[in-house]
Amino acid sequence: MPDEATLHEEQAIRISDSAVRRIAALVEQEQSDGSMLRITVSGGGCSGFQYGFSLDDQRNDDDRRFERDGVAVIIDEVSLDLLKGSQVDFVEDLIGSYFAIKNPNASSTCGCGSSFSI
Repeated sequence: MPDEATLHEEQAIRISDSAVRRIAALVEQEQSDGSMLRITVSGGGCSGFQYGFSLDDQRNDDDRRFERDGVAVIIDEVSLDLLKGSQVDFVEDLIGSYFAIKNPNASSTCGCGSSFSI
């Protein structure tokens, strides 16, 4: 398993300031200091692939960890192939608040931003 330091820059996942704040708040709310935001990509959604977000305190052998300001995001290798170079953001607007992915690999996204195609 390659160390995160060996991942190329184009594979890195960036975490926005607002995502850092929200992940930290969720971890505090769950009272689980070891929790990380898990991002998955699965088939489905209105555009072919959909994002999934959950808190997880377990790291699998095929997970890659990305950290910023004390919070961590974990992504399995298969999902990472579809997310290379993406930014994890947390958006608060009139329609609600949600995690959003700015994915340079997506050729199109659905209106709600929760699914994409390549």
